[in-house]
Amino acid sequence: MKSLPRNRAVRSFPALVGAVALSLTAAACGGGTQPADGGATTASGDSSASGSADAGGNKSIVFSPLALKIPAMQGLSEGVKGYGEGHGYKITVQDPDLDAQKQATQLQQVIETGAVGGAWAIAVQPSALKDVVKIAQEKKIPLVLNGTPEDYDLPGLVPGISFSTIDYKAQGEAIGTELGNCINEKLDGKAKVLWIESQAGTAGKAELEGAAMDTLKKTAPGVEIATTITVTDRAATQTQVGSALQGNPDITAVMGQNDEGALGALGAFDAAGKELPCLTEAGGNDEVLALAEEGRIYAVVALQFKDDMVQSFETLTKMMADPTATGLQLTVPQKVFKAGS
Repeated sequence: MKSLPRNRAVRSFPALVGAVALSLTAAACGGGTQPADGGATTASGDSSASGSADAGGNKSIVFSPLALKIPAMQGLSEGVKGYGEGHGYKITVQDPDLDAQKQATQLQQVIETGAVGGAWAIAVQPSALKDVVKIAQEKKIPLVLNGTPEDYDLPGLVPGISFSTIDYKAQGEAIGTELGNCINEKLDGKAKVLWIESQAGTAGKAELEGAAMDTLKKTAPGVEIATTITVTDRAATQTQVGSALQGNPDITAVMGQNDEGALGALGAFDAAGKELPCLTEAGGNDEVLALAEEGRIYAVVALQFKDDMVQSFETLTKMMADPTATGLQLTVPQKVFKAGS
């Protein structure tokens, strides 16, 4: 996952992470967050994060999300705790509170002292963790980090460090292809499209939108982009879409961008008494998935954060068993949801 600001992954987290927390916290109990003074508190309430050691070594893991005040991060933390404890690991959750330097200090403290056998961090600012990465390599304490090696000034994959990122190009290709498929299937290959784009600075904006446009035009060459708006929140986007419909009443397809864009578009079409035959987006909260099942949204390309959590945890524990093994570049899995899928 790429880091803030305007992180597309974080905006997509809430519904999916809710499922993670519900399905993976059966073994979790208690708070297990990081106090303001930086001292570690484990899930069991023990004030030292030294963890329990066995023949496999230190089985204590620290998880550092962006901030626990973000509901999605709190939910993900509970999921990590439940999953980790269910597999015999002691999990400590830190709270950097969106402070890159605080995150670096917290992680460095437990890594330098050998209090943990491994660490998983969603970096507030990858560059702030460069020294942490060096110390972890020296101490042979494996890490899983968001992004790519280049984000941390590494020349490539190295022993004991793995990374997880979002393939925005693949997301864009999927939503563009599905919108083209819908237009070919329902509109004989021709449609005026309302293109909803992300705000400037959104993670992956250029890759996702460029790939979506390219694949849409390749899949359905007869499309015409009638107008473009920028997504904000649901209500504001609905107002923008309503205005776009007044100037372009023959729009029959929408690239909805994310949940806010898709729901805002449907609201505007409903308010205008118009049918929206073709709508795709890259989001995935419960409401849009239900609408996809009903067929009101043709396709939703949803990142699978539960699957990513599992693969990240398993990658970390494998590196803990062999810190000399070269790390992996992981990609957050995605799935296309359509009616009947």
